[in-house]
Amino acid sequence: MSDPARWTSPAGIVATVRRRWDDGTLLRAFALSTPFPVVEIPLRGPSAADLGDHFDAARAWVESVRRASREGRAFTTVMGRIGGRLAGATEVPVRVVISSYEQAWLLLGTATDAAAFREIVDRSAPVPRAREWALTSPLAATALAEDWSAMLAAYAWLDGHRGSGRYQRQVNAPGVDTKFIERHRGPLASMLDVPSAAGPFARALGLATKPSTVRLRFDPAVLAVPAGLTEAVFRTAELSLMRVRARHALIVENEVTYLSVPVRRGGVVLWGKGYDADQSASLEWLENTEVDYWGDIDTHGFAILNRVRAHLPHARSVLMDRATLLAHEPRWGRENVPTDVALDRLSGTESALYADLVSDRYGPAVRLEQERIDWDWAMSHLHHLEQNAEVNEPELPLGPLPGTASSA
Repeated sequence: MSDPARWTSPAGIVATVRRRWDDGTLLRAFALSTPFPVVEIPLRGPSAADLGDHFDAARAWVESVRRASREGRAFTTVMGRIGGRLAGATEVPVRVVISSYEQAWLLLGTATDAAAFREIVDRSAPVPRAREWALTSPLAATALAEDWSAMLAAYAWLDGHRGSGRYQRQVNAPGVDTKFIERHRGPLASMLDVPSAAGPFARALGLATKPSTVRLRFDPAVLAVPAGLTEAVFRTAELSLMRVRARHALIVENEVTYLSVPVRRGGVVLWGKGYDADQSASLEWLENTEVDYWGDIDTHGFAILNRVRAHLPHARSVLMDRATLLAHEPRWGRENVPTDVALDRLSGTESALYADLVSDRYGPAVRLEQERIDWDWAMSHLHHLEQNAEVNEPELPLGPLPGTASSA
């Protein structure tokens, strides 16, 4: 005897056909007008022995399959005999056959979506890359049916403006704006054969991207600026070309700490903004400047330091040491998603502390955020660095420097 719960249900029949829909097999075949790929599904149903012990369940099961077939419009039911001389022969469904698109769409309730997909493929004939993407991703394309005209217009504009240096904001294709491109960048990137991330997407198409900027506070003596100006934001590329005669630079991860830390005489303080710190570190004039980096004591803090050193191998870490970490145990937090990537630009002591954080030597995902370090502790260490650096240091000329850019 078999368990009625294991007999093939109408939902099981639908699920089998649904897999052919989900993998795109049925939609592709329909859109390309190829013969329907016949689906035959063997049914697990009652045995002859079940007719005695589960007669009512067997009869209900036969009726459920019959109703689900919708008189043959959803699928054709193939009957077979069970039983024999003792129990009497009884006909039950043994197999169902779906042999047309009409049957499949009725069974799945997808006739409207199927028609929409076929229209998408037909309308995309003049745009081979869009048609190819739709046939590769039928369900994703069907979800865009209402926006397909705008998708084709967006593709045409982006493809036609490769290398133009324009911003996406300048798009004038019908029904398309910047937000539309942002929402549908994934499919458009596939059609255009470019990366889908925002920056790489635009760069690969030769479009303009939002310029990176660097925010810094400075001793006015190092940069020719209007009187009274002590902080500015510059485009990274433009600041890199300016004549900045700083002797010291401190790159600080946290914004409020960046605003709070004193600016040394002849120095600059740059806001690193986490993983954006390599924007500050890429400034060419820092290559001949004494540079310190102050970030969080956690795995990502050291990963950012490693990134800074890709541009500035001579950059020193400050307040990212074991003594600072252990002195602030009551202020420890926990990293949400630590990293364990190999960092090959750390010093020996930095690597050792990074390894301890990765291995949870002091506890699970320990972190000491920069802003949690005692201010007097931080200032005493920064002052010590300043004292050491100023030994035998030449005087810095005051006032504007000739040939220096004068606008922020």
